[in-house]
Amino acid sequence: MYTIGIDLGGTNLRIGLFNEQGEIVEEYSRATEAEKGPEFAVNNMQEVINRLKQQYEIKAVGIGSPGPLDPYEGVIIEPPNLTGWVDVPLVKMLEEKTGIPVKLENDANAAALAEATLGAGKGAKSVFYVTVSTGVGGGYVNNGELISGAQGNCGEIGNMIVNPSPDAYQGPGLNKGALEGLASGTAIGRIGKERLGITNGAQGVFELASQGDKAAQDILDEAINYLAIGLANIVHTVNPEVIVIGGGVMKSKDLILQPLIEKTRNYLYPSLRDSLIIKPALLDQKAGLIGAGLLPK
Repeated sequence: MYTIGIDLGGTNLRIGLFNEQGEIVEEYSRATEAEKGPEFAVNNMQEVINRLKQQYEIKAVGIGSPGPLDPYEGVIIEPPNLTGWVDVPLVKMLEEKTGIPVKLENDANAAALAEATLGAGKGAKSVFYVTVSTGVGGGYVNNGELISGAQGNCGEIGNMIVNPSPDAYQGPGLNKGALEGLASGTAIGRIGKERLGITNGAQGVFELASQGDKAAQDILDEAINYLAIGLANIVHTVNPEVIVIGGGVMKSKDLILQPLIEKTRNYLYPSLRDSLIIKPALLDQKAGLIGAGLLPK
């Protein structure tokens, strides 16, 4: 029996066929073209699924999608990067077209499941996955089970307040002083432009910092500090065995990982400091697709 994983992104739609070991047997990719609406995307999914049905016995389909969404009702609510997709009953639509059971989850949760099962957290009893890229997201896997929360929003750490100052930055749709507004790749790029005139985003800040530029390093230190506060809050809340960090910002892990570990330790109870394990993600851009394939298992 095989499963199909679908990584539904604002730009690309990726579909993978998985065997019982969670290995990708076949993979397809095409532009999402979200502006054409959910029916267009579902038809693209259906086309690939029906083609695979002719050759393989498909048990179920898993979809990792941007949120907000309701995984229990199978509804995409209104993701910022799927413009016009409001209250879309995605699971019902695809099940009606294919006759195969479908499970929907937040894309960060799907990536968390992949990293916990087959990636950097493999073998650990509890894994909290954090992605730091355009935004900041997360997912929690305990004893092999993805914890979704009452409304499917477990792991939405990007809106966690890490700076309570009334003057703290407030990003679109976020709390003032939220982690995503202060420590994401977007945030690092924004501050780099404000202070140093950098126009190529976070990459420019990392490049300057790697050359020894103190002002650029100060920007990174601030972001790392806020991220450390967020990670310490996670440790004190769910006490995971391993924290896995992924996302585009971790391409510069040589500048980030060790200071992040040290700063996070400083915010923990002394009894927790020695047990802190933070690892870089292993599955990179495949995590969302692999996690989607694992959802129905």
